[in-house]
Amino acid sequence: METSTLHKLKQKAGKLFDGRLQHGNILEVRYWEPGTLIEIDLHLPQTDMTGWSEVPYIKFKVDSLTFRDYTPSGWDAEIHTCTIYVDAAHNGPGSNWARLLKKGDKVSYFKTGTTNQSPVATSAIVALGDESSMGHLLALQKMVLPHTRFSGGIVIGNEHHRKLFHEYFWTPIEPVPRRDVYGHHSLIEWVLDQRYSLDNTVFYLAGNNTMVAQLRKMLKGQGYPSGQIKVQGFWD
Repeated sequence: METSTLHKLKQKAGKLFDGRLQHGNILEVRYWEPGTLIEIDLHLPQTDMTGWSEVPYIKFKVDSLTFRDYTPSGWDAEIHTCTIYVDAAHNGPGSNWARLLKKGDKVSYFKTGTTNQSPVATSAIVALGDESSMGHLLALQKMVLPHTRFSGGIVIGNEHHRKLFHEYFWTPIEPVPRRDVYGHHSLIEWVLDQRYSLDNTVFYLAGNNTMVAQLRKMLKGQGYPSGQIKVQGFWD
């Protein structure tokens, strides 16, 4: 049970954060049945998207003094709109927040920032991730330089979601069935089947921390130097 002093400190901190929040509107919410992946279209009039040269993230307020980062999968800088995807297959502040959103609602966010990831000039880029990094991988594709070969795999547990991903997006990223809890065994098997070249292939890994760490370890074991492996891990 909170003491009155702790409660007052939390209230004070909450007011401090709230005074620095920016606000936007929900344009549309789409559930990928059975509702464990949520697609959200946003209008963020206070956000300048013209300078997004690296994969961005937005720190949304999802509860009192609670924030979660989500990466826009695509955006229109002229009209200040973007789309995020929330992996809601588990219970957590972000998932619970997303499940309650509906068209016309207002959202609050603390800031937009950069993941410091952007496509490098190379002949081949491979993006690897899971449901939690769908926006990140699609944003990376949006930034790929002309004449760069782009491919990848995203591990998705739900068969219907794999079908939707394949049909919905114009992307060379291939949906991969999830056969293990964190997805790294499934993706490692898939990567090894692709037989990527050691020369000039740069990997971008994003998703749950366990998967990202195991993929990096596998790629290092295959002889890829650290400079050819870019990582962005999320909390499990």
